[in-house]
Amino acid sequence: ATHLLLNLHGVRSDLHGVKYTRVCGDSQRTFSFFSFQIGFEEMLSRVWESQPRVIKFSRRHQRGSSANSLRRQKRDWVIPPINVPENSRGPFPHMLVRIRSDQDKDVGIRYSITGAGADQPPSGIYNIDPISGNMFVTQPLDREERASFHLRAHAVDMNGNQVENPIDLYIYVIDMNDNRPEFQNQVYNGSVAEGSKPGSSVMQVTATDSDDSTTANGMVRYRILSQTPHSPIPNMFTINSETGDIVTVAAGLDREKVSQYTIIVQATDMEGNLNFGLSNTATALISITDINDNPPELTVRTFSGEVPENKVNVVVTNLTVVDRDQPHSPNWNAVYRIVSGDPSGHFTIRTNPITNEGMLTVVKPVDFEMNRAFMLTVVVSNQAHLASGIQSSLQSTAGVTISVQDVNEPPVFPVNPKTIRFEEGVPAGTTLTVFAAQDPDHFIHQIVRYSKLSDPANWLKINRTNGQITTMALLDRESMYVKNNMYEATFLAYDNGSPQASGTGTLQIYLIDVNDNAPVLIPKEAQICERARPNSRINITASDADAEPNVGPFVFELPSFPASIRRNWTISRLSGDYAQLRLRIPYLEAGVYVIPVIVSDSGNPPLSNRSMIRIKVCPCDNNGDCSATGAVAAAGLGTGAIIAILICIIILLSMVLLFVVWMKRREKERQAKPLLIDPEDDVRDNILKYDEEGGGEEDQDYDLSQLQQPESLDHIISKPTGVRRVDERPVIAESQYPVRPSMPHPGDIGDFINDGLRAADNDPTAPPYDSLLVFDYEGSGSTAGSVSSLNSTSSGDQDYDYLNDWGPRFKKLADLYGGGEDD
Repeated sequence: ATHLLLNLHGVRSDLHGVKYTRVCGDSQRTFSFFSFQIGFEEMLSRVWESQPRVIKFSRRHQRGSSANSLRRQKRDWVIPPINVPENSRGPFPHMLVRIRSDQDKDVGIRYSITGAGADQPPSGIYNIDPISGNMFVTQPLDREERASFHLRAHAVDMNGNQVENPIDLYIYVIDMNDNRPEFQNQVYNGSVAEGSKPGSSVMQVTATDSDDSTTANGMVRYRILSQTPHSPIPNMFTINSETGDIVTVAAGLDREKVSQYTIIVQATDMEGNLNFGLSNTATALISITDINDNPPELTVRTFSGEVPENKVNVVVTNLTVVDRDQPHSPNWNAVYRIVSGDPSGHFTIRTNPITNEGMLTVVKPVDFEMNRAFMLTVVVSNQAHLASGIQSSLQSTAGVTISVQDVNEPPVFPVNPKTIRFEEGVPAGTTLTVFAAQDPDHFIHQIVRYSKLSDPANWLKINRTNGQITTMALLDRESMYVKNNMYEATFLAYDNGSPQASGTGTLQIYLIDVNDNAPVLIPKEAQICERARPNSRINITASDADAEPNVGPFVFELPSFPASIRRNWTISRLSGDYAQLRLRIPYLEAGVYVIPVIVSDSGNPPLSNRSMIRIKVCPCDNNGDCSATGAVAAAGLGTGAIIAILICIIILLSMVLLFVVWMKRREKERQAKPLLIDPEDDVRDNILKYDEEGGGEEDQDYDLSQLQQPESLDHIISKPTGVRRVDERPVIAESQYPVRPSMPHPGDIGDFINDGLRAADNDPTAPPYDSLLVFDYEGSGSTAGSVSSLNSTSSGDQDYDYLNDWGPRFKKLADLYGGGEDD
């Protein structure tokens, strides 16, 4: 018989009894053996100290061989799950159950378990003694990591053959309250409008518990611990203990008094039991949003300001306002309106976005002579409408008094620009009109004077006192300063106010055309074939500077004198402005002919002009075009003229060639003329070499002993008294010479030279000016002889006439020395 021994592993830690299910044929019945609640520590001690239960493999049932003898099947117990509490402190391994087969008496049985937690990850949590069948748990369990295990128990013989069918083992980890509730955020931000009614939703906080949510271990409840500030009451908000929704519980939220509340919310498991449950806290920041419940109020009932006349974009005054709503929001931003006192729209009010003040600004010039003051009524409101139930304040309306300041206004021309019409050709001194200005300052008597500001053609002048316009020259419509028959001049009118004011006016003179310009023939030059052909004609027309009706149609005719004109040429009319000039005779000798043509316009009276057209008559090819030879002939250059031009060109080239030959010959003569002196001794245009320290072996021939210091000065001291060479250094003491420093400072060089100069001037033993001066004495005595023997003076006269043969460079020197006898 299969039997099952149970221990208290099925006891839940909260309050439930163990339930067993027994299978009886095709029906099943559930029996509740006991239901009680025990303490947590007592339950654990009974679970782990009780005798482990034995689980036997169910017997294999076989059908009998006899058809009429059927053996009755015994009822089997359904194996209940194995409950193991989490976070057990051991000792480990701890035996859970014992697996046993009824055949272990007959054959040797080996037991094993398979599944997650045994031989599959996480492996090693459960193991079984293969001989005794004792099943152990090897370590503490954590329900939050894995809440259940499904294992299978196996029984095989010593050869590995299956002895029993595998049985399923279900292990459930019993939850313990080992996790605190955790808020999703430590700080929650919510908002609610000021003035909200009780029950208005604010926000929701949420906390989760990792324990089993189906038990009290994972059932979280919420409550509010504190509220800061306590205004107007300490409990302005409440929270739903199960959902965490925060709502208002009282009226009186006012952003202008309290703009934010700080609420500490506590979440506790065990269904909020503070004795057994674990708790955690979070902070909820509730911002009170603004509504337009405070109308803007002007700070004073009456504002005042001043504005000068004729000025725009001038701020007259600033309207100050107070609004307790949220700054820089539509509930705070002020909107100003002028409701009365400005029918012409001279003023507007712009809002300063930073200070919310209203800037009363002039947008249309005001005139002191028309309005000396304005009384405005101003209303202020917000961009957003006032909240329901809020009335406008009486202080939202104020008056503004504006005084207009009189300023000296410039004279104004009533008609500007002023247009008049006159015929051109008006003589100088003609009065055209009176262009007078008016002074807008009616309350001040001022004198207006006039002057000319712009007169491009200098045709006009204006009377300084009354503004009368008079011509100074003939008005010409065809002038370059007249555009579309209109001539413009600008005049200045100024008063004698302080400060002086001036205004400008433009006078437009429309010049009516008269027939004062004769037509001019076009073109001025043309060419035609020497033989008359059908297409050999010249189209002519005329231009007239006048306007209609003093221009075309034009009349073209040839003069009667000289008679050859009409004999050789004829004119035929094409249209009102065009005509054709052609040869009357069959042939005309090639050349250039100047033909006069009389052109008349259609003016009243008409004007005529005798114009000249220069016509080149030339031989033409078959196409009627002038040939090259014919063009030259038509230009008036005959064969003789061409030959003369060629001769002139040849003469010019010959002269240039002769000049070049003469220049080259002169250069050769100058180079071939020998110098009077040896070129090496000639110092003209030569490079002189100084500081040459050696020239090779030739330096070895010098007698260097002449440069050595002599051993004695007897040959100098033994000279008789009174006889002294002027080119020798005196032997007397020379203390008056300044001692030169070894390395003088560059800034003392000038002083050094001046000291040496004064010492030389005051030295009585100084040699003559044409003698050798000793500037730096290097020692006395020398084996070399005196250089006084090189004196070039001679008692005889020197002949310097050879200097005249040295060229123009020495001419001045030859005149100085060669002309001594003549002088």
